[in-house]
Formats: sequence, structure tokens, C-alpha cells
Amino acid sequence: MTIYGLLIFDGAEELDFVGPWEVFTASAMLRDGADTVVTIAERAEPVRCAKGLRVLPDHTLADHPALDVLLVPGGTGTRREVSNPALIDWIRGIGASWITSVCTGALLLHEAGHARGRRVATHHAFEDSLEARGDVTVVRDARYVVDGNVVTSQGVSAGIDMALWLAGRLHGRDHSRAVRRYIQYDPAPPYLSDEPVVP
Repeated sequence: MTIYGLLIFDGAEELDFVGPWEVFTASAMLRDGADTVVTIAERAEPVRCAKGLRVLPDHTLADHPALDVLLVPGGTGTRREVSNPALIDWIRGIGASWITSVCTGALLLHEAGHARGRRVATHHAFEDSLEARGDVTVVRDARYVVDGNVVTSQGVSAGIDMALWLAGRLHGRDHSRAVRRYIQYDPAPPYLSDEPVVP
């Protein structure tokens, strides 16, 4: 059983977490419900995302189940949350086997320490500002980058590619391809979920 936790916060970019949510929940369905996917926020009240979508989190930072995978989205809210000690300390201390981010979620991973000394991807508009934080190598020409147990992706739709790669890593390439077919994700050029950038 795999437990996926998707962090959400005010100003999170919707597709950054909804795209991976679709991949992970489709994966769980194809595995006969063997996996669990939950949203986690600092507080129990609804979160208003970057484009206005309101989401009621399943859990708070204090009451979520043990996670195998943590996903940190980006969005305008990361500019605020990077200075939120409660959130950063929680990310820093999370014991998940896989730590992932989409878009400017990489800024939060860097602040929490997970991205330091790693090769990472982020939204193209924030590559310079992330690199300027130091102790990180920003990969500018890859949809997603795997460095140890940290997987980061470029912005918005790139999180779907990253999530499919992770589903394939956890449950096999054929399973990942079945998920891709189920959600009818058919980018051009075709995406095979097989070849991430690995240092």
C-alpha cells in the first residue's frame, strides 16, 4: 500500500496538485484501491488556490497518516509559505520515502533542506531565483528531475509527467502506461514515463 500526501495551501496552483492527484487516484483505482491519496493543509478550513478553487483538506499537518510520498505544489502562495516556519519545519521533518514538488514547490523543498545539494527542476520563470538561493543545481531543460528520493518537476502540467514516472517506479512501467491510457494523457511528443533526468 502506498500513501500519497498532497500538501495544499492558499495560493497553491491548482493543476500542480490536481494533475498528480488524478494520476495517483487513477493508479489506486487500477490497483483495486490498494493505495490512499490525501490532501494536507496547515489548518482544517478550506484552502483557496491560485485561480480561486476552494479545497477542503483531508488532514492537517498534525493529524495525517504516515506518508510514503509527499507532493508539494507551487503557485503564488509559495512566496508567502517559504517564510512560514510551521510549514517549512513540517516539510523538513516529513519521513516520506519520496519527496516531490511541482513548479515553485521546489522553493519550499529548498527552504526545508530537501533540495539542497540536489539537481532540481522548477517553473522556467523561477529558475534564476531558485539558483540564487544557493546549494542547488537547477536543470533547465527537463520536465522533471530525479535526484535520489527527491523528484522535482517544471511548472503546472509537468507534474503529471513526474507523477506518472513515480507511479511507474513504484508499481512498474506497464502500470504507469495503463494509468496514462486511463486518464487519456497523450502529449506531443508522446510521453513514455520511462526516462527522467537522473544525475
